[in-house]
Amino acid sequence: MTAYNIPQTALRWLILGVLCALGAGLSGCATDSSGQETSTQAPPPPEIVAYTVKRADIPLHMAYMGQTAGSREVQVRARVGGILLRRNYEEGHPVRQGDLMFEIDPAPYQAALEQAKGALGQTEATLTQAERDAKRMETLYKDDVVAKKDYDDARTTLDSAKAAVEAARGKVREASLNLEWTKVTAPISGLTSKETKSEGSLISTTSDSSLLTTINRVDPLYVNFSMSGPEMLRLRKDLAAGKVVIGAGGDYVVRLVLPDGSVYKEPGRINFTDTQVDSTTGVVKVRAEFKNPDGAVLPGQFVRVRLEGAHYKDALAVPQGAVLNTQQGAMVWVLDASNKVSPRPIVLGQSVGNDYLVEKGLINGDRIVAEGIIKVRPGMVVRVRRDEATKQAEGSGKPAAHASTDKADASQTTKEPRS
Repeated sequence: MTAYNIPQTALRWLILGVLCALGAGLSGCATDSSGQETSTQAPPPPEIVAYTVKRADIPLHMAYMGQTAGSREVQVRARVGGILLRRNYEEGHPVRQGDLMFEIDPAPYQAALEQAKGALGQTEATLTQAERDAKRMETLYKDDVVAKKDYDDARTTLDSAKAAVEAARGKVREASLNLEWTKVTAPISGLTSKETKSEGSLISTTSDSSLLTTINRVDPLYVNFSMSGPEMLRLRKDLAAGKVVIGAGGDYVVRLVLPDGSVYKEPGRINFTDTQVDSTTGVVKVRAEFKNPDGAVLPGQFVRVRLEGAHYKDALAVPQGAVLNTQQGAMVWVLDASNKVSPRPIVLGQSVGNDYLVEKGLINGDRIVAEGIIKVRPGMVVRVRRDEATKQAEGSGKPAAHASTDKADASQTTKEPRS
């Protein structure tokens, strides 16, 4: 009997083939309790969550980064130089317009005023003498006692004396103002900052040395933020096309989100929009105004500004998770009456919170696959586990609309703020 040596590699492949054949046979049939072979059942249809598209007014909540500022910020500066004698206000506390804040040594200015008054008295005496001389010369000239030149000289002396008196009076007013300016008062009402010069310092009227403190008026409070140029252009187009409606009064309700995440109790309004786009940054500057009677919000804080009160009218929206982005563009899976799915190309508009606005491709009442989009294929029949729009509509009486936005660029702004 001849012995055959089978290589180990070939033997392994032979065993593997037998096992595969046995697995295929076992998977192709099954045995019931009576020993009869039965065919394997088809897998159940995939479960999905449907969303019924309904036209609705979709509110927009637009958010921007901003910074608070006083409605007026004034630098308190010395108008005359000298030794700073005392500070008469408490740093960080409010002052009222006209309150005495600083005192500069008045002694040299008091002396200058007295000197100016003395000079004024001299010029007034000279004027009195010139008036008498001119009057006498006029009488003598009429009697042909003196020459016309003498009369003219007397009139010139009188005019010079009058001018000297006016100049001396000006010096007195100047010295009086300088003395008055040694008492530095608050130019506006507001919150004070810390002093920049301590008592005993030598103050001068140069720009660097004259600053004593600053005052901020925080009621009302301003918040500065900006919109991009393209966004402002889209604003006007949306308004002109009637896609957007503003609430009662035609103005936004402006909400302020503070650094700790809390919402400031007082609503605000937009009181200024710039008339040009900044050529460097490409943005349009906007300013909102808030009541701040107790000074709870301080200038210089970074905050978030939310614009509310606008909505897209009769808009269609779909969840972002229902949209497939393909090389041909965006598409969704649409369900027919028998829950068979088919692809539908759509044209998307703005993103609104967790949704997209739909410009073209869907109509009111269309049902789409909202969850489970990777489970389905064209022509497949699916089982609807839940219809989100139907469920929410039953509870609220109207179609659900996902519409909150909280992005810094807030691209869905709907009305150009008014100045």
